[in-house]
This record gives sequence, structure tokens and C-alpha cells, in this order.
Amino acid sequence: MALDKTRVVVALSGGVDSSVAAYLLLKKGYDVIGVFMKNWHDESVTISKECPWLEDSYDAMIVSEKLSIPFQTVDLSIDYQKKIVDYMFNEYEKGNTPNPDILCNREIKFDIFLKIAMKLGADFIATGHYCRVKKITKNNEDVFRLLEGKDKEKDQSYFLCQLSQNQLSKTLFPLGKLTKKEVRLIAKEQGLNTAEKKDSQGLCFIGKVKLPDFLQQKLKPKKGKIVKILSENKMYNDKDLENFSIENLTLVSKPFKYKIEDGHCVGYHSGAHFFTVGQRKGLAVGGTKDPLFILGTDVKKNVIYVGEGKNHPGLFRKSLFIKSGDFHFIREDFFLNKKGTFKIKARIRYRQPLQQALLLFTEKGIFLIFEKKQSAITKGQFAALYNSQELVGSGVISG
Repeated sequence: MALDKTRVVVALSGGVDSSVAAYLLLKKGYDVIGVFMKNWHDESVTISKECPWLEDSYDAMIVSEKLSIPFQTVDLSIDYQKKIVDYMFNEYEKGNTPNPDILCNREIKFDIFLKIAMKLGADFIATGHYCRVKKITKNNEDVFRLLEGKDKEKDQSYFLCQLSQNQLSKTLFPLGKLTKKEVRLIAKEQGLNTAEKKDSQGLCFIGKVKLPDFLQQKLKPKKGKIVKILSENKMYNDKDLENFSIENLTLVSKPFKYKIEDGHCVGYHSGAHFFTVGQRKGLAVGGTKDPLFILGTDVKKNVIYVGEGKNHPGLFRKSLFIKSGDFHFIREDFFLNKKGTFKIKARIRYRQPLQQALLLFTEKGIFLIFEKKQSAITKGQFAALYNSQELVGSGVISG
């Protein structure tokens, strides 16, 4: 198929990355259409002033005019509300810490947006993510590998850890072999209005507003105790991690369970559901040599448990568990015939260096046992699994 007959719909965000992605595809001879997704415009909350979707939409339109490609805006705010925002509120209310960026990619950009693009006659969609897709043939079938981007500082494969083979088969990532510096240089050379535009911080609907401020639109403040747990507490005595029995792994993969009597009250907070494990800012408690970090939250009793210093033993665990129904295969063929424990690399947050680990499949789920203890393993977040540079699967961390 000639490139000029291959249609690609680019998700133009109004930023430099998607702008350059559109330019590069056009340069290669693709039939390019630019589409801006309007995901949030609820004027009933104060954050609307901090969410510059109008400015972003205008910048995306100017880029399209510069490149002489068709442009349109699609309103996905209703879907976004149901699939992302409502889910996020529910998870925080339960004391979990969701990752809306990963969900947005799975549910909006690479699902609803993809379907819209197909209706526009697209063969592919494209985004400005820093990652790569490589097609290989295995057992006479096409297999699509999701690889890290060349720019290790900007690699965004983690945010795409819930994509399927079907979604990857219809997606192009033009920036995968470029660095951020190279992308900005291309934008400047082509006179794109987004060349010097700052990168967006997080999701548009949050904008510059602090997450607790946004959550308070739906989750009411509720005063509760901040309880400090000393690092010398007996519960932190090392457990037998050499024993890979299911019983022992189940024990060591669970977060520490705290009670008020395990420590002493050092202050008060405005709602346990506004905080997450590993968080340092927002506690407003002084008088300590080192900063306080959140070790755990109890949303039912509305109590936050904290420890002093980034090396507090309550922050660290060596293993985690993912329920079978919460695990997603990107490369299911990679995991076939894997028995017992086998080596894998993993990360539990964006930009974390890949960590050496062992993976163990059981009837109820998957245990991930790290070579080194990990800080702030958080229920509701995603653990992404890699084979060298390839992301092969992911799952929601259980509590």
C-alpha cells in the first residue's frame, strides 16, 4: 500500500510532541488528519480556569494549518467522566491510588479515539509518546512488541502498559527513536508554534491545581489523626524471604497493617483518602529532624500512619501480588510454558529504573519478588513487566 493512501489520524494535544509526530508522518508521505480530544470542560468546578484546553485546541489547529492537514475536535468529556474521573474518585474513596494516565490511554486514546479514527477511514492512529512498536512474525502470526523509547529520560512505555495487541497493531509512534531535544529542534526548524511550549503536567483536567483540591470537589474533608510509627517497631523485623511458599509470599506481599496504638498522634489531616503511600508533602507536621512519609492510610477509621525519613522500614517491601483478573498480557506468548519462578524486570512507577525481580504464577494471581526492597509499593498502582526493553505485561497492585 502506497504511503499516500495510508491514512493516519494523529491525536494532536497542542503540545510539541504530537505536533512533530504529525510533521514526521506527513514527511514520510502518509495521508494525515489531526484530531484534538476535548476531555474535560466541567465549569461547575474551579479547575476549569486552570485547564487550558482552549489554548491547547487552538495550538493544535495552528499546527494543522501550518502542515496543511485537515483538523477537527472531538468531545470525549462524557466518556472521560465515566471511565476516568468517576473511577478515580471511587478508587481514592476506597483508599487506593489509581493511575489515571494509564487508564486514559487504555480507555480513551487507544479505544474510543481509535474507533473514531477508524470511522474517519484511518489505517492507523499516532500519538507523541516516546516508545516504539515493532512487528515480528511468530508461528505464522503477527506479534507486536511494545519497546522503550530511545530517550530513556522520556520513555513513556509504562503509561501504555495496558494496551492490547489489537491496539498496538493500529498505532504508530513516530518519536520512538528520537530524543526530546531532537524533537524540539525539528519543531523549531519547521517553524511550529509549539516548539518552545512547556510540557503539560499530568492530565488536563487537573491542570495546575493540586490533586487534593480537585478531589475535594467530590470527596468531603474529614479531620483525622496522623499517627507516627517508630522505625524500631517490632513489626519490621525481617521476614523469611528465601521461603517461596505461597503462604509465606502471601504474608510478605501484603502492606503492613497499623493500629493507632502502634504509634502516637503527631497532628491532624483533612481526610485519609486525599493521601497516598510514600507521599511527603501536604502533612503540615513539623518538629522532626527528617521529613515524614506516609506509610499507610486507613480510610474507614480516617487515620494516616507516617514514619520519619526516606529510609524508614515501613516504606519498603520486597514483593507484591497481582490478582489473576487484574493482570494484563501484552505478549501472552511470552508467558506460555513458564513454570515456577523466572527472571523478569519491572517498574512500579513512571521513570523508575527497571528492577530485577522474579515472577511466580499461581492459581489466584502473580507474585513479583524483587531483588532489592522497593519503596512505596502502592495498592491500585500498576506494576509493568519487561523482558529487556520490551514491555510484556502489567497488573494492578493488590493490597
